[in-house]
Amino acid sequence: MSNTLKEERQHLILETVQDNRQVTVSELSERFDVSEVTIRRDLRELAAQGALRRAHGGAVAAPSAPPEPPVVQRMVQTEESKERIGRAAAALVSDGESVFIGSGSTTAHVARHLVDCKNLTVVTNAINVATELAAAEDVTVVVTGGMMRAWELSLIGHITEQALREVRVDKVIMGMQAISLEAGMTNDYLPEVMTDRTIIEMASELIVVADHTKFGKVASAYIASVERITTLVTDAKTDPDALARLDEMGIRIIVADNGS
Repeated sequence: MSNTLKEERQHLILETVQDNRQVTVSELSERFDVSEVTIRRDLRELAAQGALRRAHGGAVAAPSAPPEPPVVQRMVQTEESKERIGRAAAALVSDGESVFIGSGSTTAHVARHLVDCKNLTVVTNAINVATELAAAEDVTVVVTGGMMRAWELSLIGHITEQALREVRVDKVIMGMQAISLEAGMTNDYLPEVMTDRTIIEMASELIVVADHTKFGKVASAYIASVERITTLVTDAKTDPDALARLDEMGIRIIVADNGS
């Protein structure tokens, strides 16, 4: 069987597990008209990616991404990792460029390392990101309008999306609540999904900043496939097997460490 058919079957298996929360090998074998040996192999591969969990005679859904605390609290959670990730991601930005920086705690750390850039334009829908850059002498900050999501200090909704469509940037830098190789990039706040999708379409280069706690989890709202990522900046605790798979997809992987 071709890799395409295998990937399609595994995608459908994952959808079945997510819909029913648990499945058996025999049920999947009958549904997809393949041997139980093949199904067990599929389940092993999906479990290795963190997309589901093996159970006796079948599989259960992967743990859902837990609700995130407010962004001001997240700023001090895994702070050292986020600081290193922020520094490494900021190094990808050159003087004279225009970039979009999304909301979140890790992206705020990116902004902190851009204050000395020259002739830089930063577009953002994040109040905390704008604040980090407020005193930067040679950085032009463009803040979108929109409805404020106080929990996240972000601006979302149709006004934000309309403003974003009027802007062109060289790069998009954004965080993500949950990342799964099979389920893609997801979050748990449905009103924000269309804003996130609009952000992703602003530039061909998408830099995702995410520490190890974001991987192998699935939230309720689908944003985009992981294949849309151009560069992933993460920390050394992220599952190396997942990073290897992403590398095989052609995604540039930067693991930020103490020397970044």
